[in-house]
Amino acid sequence: MSLLSRLFGGKSESREPSAAAGSTEDHKGFLITPKPIREGGQYRVSALIEKDGRKHDLIRADTMASLEEATSLSLSKARQMIDEQGEGLFG
Repeated sequence: MSLLSRLFGGKSESREPSAAAGSTEDHKGFLITPKPIREGGQYRVSALIEKDGRKHDLIRADTMASLEEATSLSLSKARQMIDEQGEGLFG
């Protein structure tokens, strides 16, 4: 897609989380679901963090060449965020 199309509201590439994102992991009572977002030929690091019905969408600027790398880094960054912020993550 051309730059002008994107600037003036043309359809962009899918930014939906990848269906093959991976399974949910428990970390210190938080549920982490990696959800890398496909952008062109790469995947943006993204995950859903949940606890007690509360949710936080983690979306980072990092992009990886493969789905597996993005999934692994998504889990790692979500664990790091939980370790640093704990319950404060939700607001």
